[in-house]
Amino acid sequence: MAESDPKPSDNLKILISILHFIAPYKARTIIAGLALIFTAGISLSFGQGFRLIVDEGFALGSQESLTQIVGLFFMLVFLLACGSVIRFYLVSWIGERVTADIRMAVFNHIIELHPGFFETNKSSEIQSRITTDTTLLQSLIGSSVSMALRNILMSVGGIIWLFITNAKLTLIVLVAVPLVITPILIFGRRVRKLSKSSQAEIAHVGSYVGESLQNIKTVQGYNHQALDIRNFSEHVEIAFRVAIHRIRQRAALIAAVMMLVFSAIIMMMWVGGQDVMAGHITKGELVAFVFYSIIVGSAVASVSQLIGELQRAAGATERLMELLYAKNRILPPDQNPATLDKQIKGLIELKNITFAYPSRQEDPAIKNLSLRVEPGKSTALVGPSGGGKTTLFELLLRFYDTQEGEILFEGINIRDLDPKELRKHIAIVPQQPALFSTNVWNNILYGNPNATKEQIHEAAQAAFATEFIEQLPEQYDTYLGESGVRLSGGQRQRIAIARAVLKDPEILLLDEATSALDAESEHMVQLALDHLMKNRTTIVIAHRLATVQNVDQIAVMDAGRIIDIGTHRQLVASSPLYARLAELQFKTNGAEERDAP
Repeated sequence: MAESDPKPSDNLKILISILHFIAPYKARTIIAGLALIFTAGISLSFGQGFRLIVDEGFALGSQESLTQIVGLFFMLVFLLACGSVIRFYLVSWIGERVTADIRMAVFNHIIELHPGFFETNKSSEIQSRITTDTTLLQSLIGSSVSMALRNILMSVGGIIWLFITNAKLTLIVLVAVPLVITPILIFGRRVRKLSKSSQAEIAHVGSYVGESLQNIKTVQGYNHQALDIRNFSEHVEIAFRVAIHRIRQRAALIAAVMMLVFSAIIMMMWVGGQDVMAGHITKGELVAFVFYSIIVGSAVASVSQLIGELQRAAGATERLMELLYAKNRILPPDQNPATLDKQIKGLIELKNITFAYPSRQEDPAIKNLSLRVEPGKSTALVGPSGGGKTTLFELLLRFYDTQEGEILFEGINIRDLDPKELRKHIAIVPQQPALFSTNVWNNILYGNPNATKEQIHEAAQAAFATEFIEQLPEQYDTYLGESGVRLSGGQRQRIAIARAVLKDPEILLLDEATSALDAESEHMVQLALDHLMKNRTTIVIAHRLATVQNVDQIAVMDAGRIIDIGTHRQLVASSPLYARLAELQFKTNGAEERDAP
């Protein structure tokens, strides 16, 4: 990620970064650890049981001893089952709980990040990290770590019993240890690198699916399905090839470890058989030794397999931590943020501001711009597309900070305010309204979560949305679909206007708020907006000059600068750019009216 802090590459350090998420559940973790030690101890005790069966049951021919030993085995199996149930439940619970906590922590952090962060990071890829990568972590915490610790305990305990049983044979087994560690170190590093690449490619696949489905009407409208299928297939195949490369490395690691471990066990059995025939050890001791050897060998082989899971989890954790530690560039002051008076008038002043987007630093969108908007007055921003009008809205909301100059709200530099305090007094109605995948009620309520039922109905009525809302299947409870897909463009716009009405802000930002409406709806909504704009500081972005002829002042923008300012009448006479725009629009409209049947 472009704006994240550098992370340590060491696997252990990366995985340790999630330990503070486990810390709140210390008691459960300790109990699970004790259950893990208990079950490992029970499992290791079976070796001595096998020794007793051979030496005291079979060899001595004592049926009574055999019965007692078998009874002991049943008791050990019962205790093992009880311990395993406790361990499995607690470890699984911790895995699910920690995964949920990590998801919430990452989401809580990224939702506060400045919009510039999302210029260089796809939202669909971030979504993949929060879902797919955390699922890997759930598997790690809820299963892999537990199994790894269990196998490590079994290995250590098994080696101790091996030494107790026969030190000479143990040394034969231990010769394989450095031979096993070497491929783990060699292949492990490769697996982790490939695991991170694999997760990245899966995220690309998810991103492509999201974009295609989100724009399905455009895809089908241009008959682009075949090309999208081909492109998607290429993304899938790339992810497949990376995954297969990772699987080959893991398969080579597993094969090498198993070959070395069980070769050592076979060699040990040959030497042990010689000692039994020579009378140096009993048959029961050899059986116990073989049991512990298999336990150690299987545990080491399992750990080598789990290394692959740990590598994948390390890659997933690294990607999640990149999100969690990404820096937010829009923050409240460190100490003593400024406060606004209770009686806010709505004065806005922009003084010599210059701004370039993070992804386009060489091409400033705003250049040495100054503007004063008096309290309760209306200002329109007009001019060619790309002139910086929408950028001014983003700066007023402090989605970005200017490189030069300052923006004052009520005489206070907005950098000295908490961004949430600033935005509490501003409502925006964008050209393309953002509706959420919920019902009408919640979409309007977004403007003021504490609003009453009556206030919501009044806001809908003020936005002339009541008529079509009451005709919906479930009225205010009607589900609108993704991005409000079940509504027309004009209906979506009126829902957005109702949301702004409900917020009742001191500052109103309108970005072509009536552009998506038909003539009749535009007239009704314009009346609502005229009422809403009374005694409220309003800034309007307008491409159709007919909608802003009556505002208090019009600022003509071009290439990031304000080149003229005045009323409609003044600008027609004094601004060549505005006069040309007015001539083109009003002449065109007049011609259309004359040509109309």
